[in-house]
Amino acid sequence: MILSDGGMAVLQGIRLRLSSQDFFPLRLDGGEWGRRLCTALACALLASGAGCRSTHEPPGPSIRFTHVPSIGGGPNDMEHITGRVINGGPDRNIVIYALNKGTWYVQPLRSHAMTGVSGDGTWDTPTHLGTDYGALLVVKGYRPAPKLRTLPTVDGTVLAVATTKASDERPPEAKVLHFSGYDWQIRSFPNNRGGGELCDYEASNAWVDEKGYLHLMMAQAGDMWHCAGIRLTRSLGYGTYRIVISDGAHLPPSAIFTAYTQDADGGEMGIEIGRWGKTKNRNGDYVIQPYYIPENTVHFELPAGPITHVLRWEPGSASFTSFAGNIKTPRSLVLEHVFKSGVPVPSRETLHLDFYDFHHSQSGLQHPVEIVVQKFEYLP
Repeated sequence: MILSDGGMAVLQGIRLRLSSQDFFPLRLDGGEWGRRLCTALACALLASGAGCRSTHEPPGPSIRFTHVPSIGGGPNDMEHITGRVINGGPDRNIVIYALNKGTWYVQPLRSHAMTGVSGDGTWDTPTHLGTDYGALLVVKGYRPAPKLRTLPTVDGTVLAVATTKASDERPPEAKVLHFSGYDWQIRSFPNNRGGGELCDYEASNAWVDEKGYLHLMMAQAGDMWHCAGIRLTRSLGYGTYRIVISDGAHLPPSAIFTAYTQDADGGEMGIEIGRWGKTKNRNGDYVIQPYYIPENTVHFELPAGPITHVLRWEPGSASFTSFAGNIKTPRSLVLEHVFKSGVPVPSRETLHLDFYDFHHSQSGLQHPVEIVVQKFEYLP
């Protein structure tokens, strides 16, 4: 115990009082003497306004990692990172950052940077891979920066900061399927293509049947809505890409299928099938990102039945064409369009086939939905 100045003065007065002869006529035995002495000391300290303070302050909040992902980088590789908050308090969130080439990037997505902390202090979120990982314990309403050169320090809104090196363990092997003569990696981690909402992906929702057709399915599993997606395991670059869809006209208004190339620098272009949640929208798009530039998007209506979509990618040019029918028996031309501006250049790009629900929380879609891709071809 550490006494204040007032407490020390009171204690000194009591010591002097005890040394005077006036106190001894009480003739108390040792036990009662001790009890009355303690009572006198406590009353005197309280009466004087003296106090004490503990030398052991309660520990502040802290963060511990319980699973750390392996080292990596790029937009397509993700793992779960988990941990526990100690002495965090109520209404707290975790913000995860991954370090890649000297920059900390918020995880897993800018639009979903907050990870909730459960009642027992545990937390779990997917993250893109990096060389290091950082975790912030923050108050409700905190707005994390999308990227940082250095992590913030503890202040009124950031209650704890923890960092760790990436794990030396090898990442789990991605599931791969073989379709149309190519190996494709099955997506099993979320993205935010569904209108800013986090889309969860289930590996078992993508498969190839006995005819060699690719099936991508969306469905409810427990309290989670799972989408489906695959991507080529290698880059193809300039050339002609052909893909045959069995029927995209039957899809519910919120269901979206996309076949797009995406490179390491964020360049993206492709074909989109779906009405984006509005029944009066046309159900086909050719697009070069960013889509909100008017000349980067062309809308059209797709008929029922098999459709062959073709992308001819050349330096400075992306030519899209859609035919009714399959590759062997194309019938009528649906649309063709050539983009001459904003066309990406090959940069470790991969072709993705994604099937997801746009604004699922608002769409009301509950039953399983499937799309079938009959064939993919590439010609240099």
